[in-house]
Amino acid sequence: MTLKTPTHTDFTKYETARILGARALQIAMNAPLLVKITDEDLEKIKYDALKIAEVEFNSDALPISVKKPFPQRREDKLRRVRSVDVSEEKIKKMEDDEEGEIAGEGEIMALANPSDERDEESEDEEMAEE
Repeated sequence: MTLKTPTHTDFTKYETARILGARALQIAMNAPLLVKITDEDLEKIKYDALKIAEVEFNSDALPISVKKPFPQRREDKLRRVRSVDVSEEKIKKMEDDEEGEIAGEGEIMALANPSDERDEESEDEEMAEE
């Protein structure tokens, strides 16, 4: 089994974004460049750290690696899931029981009348005047 070094085409778009972001942050914090880039080219890309990181990434010069753990292999046999058949009648009965329970325990809220609100406001005003 031979190990090969990953190239930029072996990474997912998420890994690529993470690598470029990490390297751009390093470059923005004045890390040395890993690829020789002329001053003219730097001016063309306006010294953009992300563009510089992309140039380094495409030239395979980045020493950043990505760990891709493999799932652990199990030797156990898989258990079958038992299917439970529930009739429509039983489901309907359970729903009716639950609705009755909610109606029995819950309060029925009535709509507020504008006159009720005015009464409360006038009481509040009277208390504030005293």
